[in-house]
Amino acid sequence: MTFQVGDLVTRISYNHDVVFKILNIRGEVAYLKGVQVRLYADAPLEDLMHYVKEDRDEEEDVLILPEASDRGDFFYLPGKVLHIDADEDYLKRCLDFYKRNKVLAIGKKVEEREIPKQIRNLLLEYQPDIVIITGHDAYYPKKGGIHDTKNYKNSENFIKAVKEARKYEKSHEKLVIIAGACQSNYEELIKAGANFASSPKRVNIHALDPAIIATVLAMSERNKQIDLVKLLSRTKYGASGMGGIISNGMMYVGFPR
Repeated sequence: MTFQVGDLVTRISYNHDVVFKILNIRGEVAYLKGVQVRLYADAPLEDLMHYVKEDRDEEEDVLILPEASDRGDFFYLPGKVLHIDADEDYLKRCLDFYKRNKVLAIGKKVEEREIPKQIRNLLLEYQPDIVIITGHDAYYPKKGGIHDTKNYKNSENFIKAVKEARKYEKSHEKLVIIAGACQSNYEELIKAGANFASSPKRVNIHALDPAIIATVLAMSERNKQIDLVKLLSRTKYGASGMGGIISNGMMYVGFPR
């Protein structure tokens, strides 16, 4: 079987659980990036199969409407999102998702190690209600326990970025922070000041999971608490992939239209 860079494939040894795009091929090894899941991997070519049927991603079709049941003569001002992402492909997908849901979102591609250095200036420039700090991460269980940030690829960068964001705005109500990627150090991100973070069970997360949470918050009224369990259930892997604290929405409601 012949493979080329750009092909969509799955891994036989993992029961075809994730669809990947081939980024590079060296010898008999392919270097892969998840199409829907924020995951890098490599695999021998003999372990790959072409992905034949690419259904449209279910999450991309989701429309998140304002929580208010009766629009009447009211108007709505959803919260503003600043989405900082180390992966350009995933960032574009999230920005498309915001656009379909009529949420004002600014996207910035920043490498994980650079986010702590740049986040304060980005917050000052755009003054968002919600900020997302994401990209790629991984937990290396062979190195040690789940609480040691040295056992993660990028959790330490995300934690530093969250702390910098909290220096800018201490209140969890005035600035909602959503942080982390696949297998990130959930507990330390929450301790650092994130409202929502990945990944409680150290599982991979969907590319759109942070955007889904941000969009629900942006489209929910400021004086109403969100249903935390219901919100997490809207993400790909539920509370295994994302967790957080009970928060209010970030949308203003006005009258008349």
